[in-house]
Amino acid sequence: MPSFKIDVSNAVVFVATAPVPKLVSKQTGERAVDRETGAGLSTVGLLISDEGEGNLYQVTVPETGIPANLAPGMPVSVVGLRARDWENTFNGQTRHGISFRAVAITAGV
Repeated sequence: MPSFKIDVSNAVVFVATAPVPKLVSKQTGERAVDRETGAGLSTVGLLISDEGEGNLYQVTVPETGIPANLAPGMPVSVVGLRARDWENTFNGQTRHGISFRAVAITAGV
């Protein structure tokens, strides 16, 4: 599926929630990994404010792209933010949405 680059170069970005490991399965506890690098993936809540509107996004980032001291309230920059739509069917229920992925998050603006 195609993904779309999101320009946040003029946005103000803050960490809303600390990184948590992204799981493939909650039952087994298996952690999701980047297909290309094998790095573990985490999800970080980011508050992105641009043109007078602020939104909370859950962004998936490889653990190699997350600084160790990342904490809620910190201003950050986002490298390589992309969006991709998804759809799946489970038990006859079709769900869809947009997922967000970044190469890295860096401390400071």
